[in-house]
Amino acid sequence: MAKVAINELGAFTDVVRLDFNDLKAIGNGGSLVIAKIPAYGAVELAGVAETVAVVGSSSLVIDVGTTSADPDEFIDALDVDAMTVPVFNTGDQFTSGYSKAVKAVASETEVYVKVTDAAIASITAGEVVIGLRIIDLAKFA
Repeated sequence: MAKVAINELGAFTDVVRLDFNDLKAIGNGGSLVIAKIPAYGAVELAGVAETVAVVGSSSLVIDVGTTSADPDEFIDALDVDAMTVPVFNTGDQFTSGYSKAVKAVASETEVYVKVTDAAIASITAGEVVIGLRIIDLAKFA
């Protein structure tokens, strides 16, 4: 999990890169906190790219959101193996993929990535990059 430095600031405020070892460590059905929405904040953009092809499985699915049991507010049931281009804003909180602030929160809220893959232990290569643009209105209070 990384905050983007000011000189790198672009479309995303938070970026996480998960290689195949990270995915295996999360495990089938496991979740990992990848960011935090600050109090009085929201998520405006969520994107995922498979930057290195996953090898050893054909069923890697990820979700990204704030509900630990089923984090699908920002990215929902993304079949990583089937990706040919990056995917943006497919979660339950987004409407038709449009970029608008969603999941406004009154208190700090964790963002999770959940991994589902029965063959996760067999993965020998792969990398997924997840980017979020998080709005933080509290910094102006």
